[in-house]
Amino acid sequence: MKIAVGSDERTHLTGAVIEDLRARGHELTLFGPLAGREEDWPVVSRALAEAVAGGAADEGILFCWTGTGASIAANKVPGIRAALCRDAETARGARIWNHANVLVMSLRATAEAIAKEILDAWLQTPYSDDDWNLQQIERIREMEKP
Repeated sequence: MKIAVGSDERTHLTGAVIEDLRARGHELTLFGPLAGREEDWPVVSRALAEAVAGGAADEGILFCWTGTGASIAANKVPGIRAALCRDAETARGARIWNHANVLVMSLRATAEAIAKEILDAWLQTPYSDDDWNLQQIERIREMEKP
């Protein structure tokens, strides 16, 4: 799978996640400081979200200090459903019910072991395809229209 990974700073956590994703065999595109470019979180978040929305990446993983700013910025891009996840169960629910396509984690509050659990849940959980959930995603798409 093609996964875009971005952050406004390079940390031990971002390095561990990148290493984990590569070990799982994913093709990565890096954004911001992870790609050697000093950029602030709104710039990184938008670029990553546009890559996912445009199909250059299947999904994305974003980081910022709290995770909130990256979530807000990414969700401004139509077609993006970014979810700030602090645990595996939240990541699982974001995939099932919200069809989230960008995972956001806090650099400040996410331990490496928890990040691995979140990644496991995120990558192993498919989107739901029942009628009710599909209707909710269609409602979100309608909200994005100008």
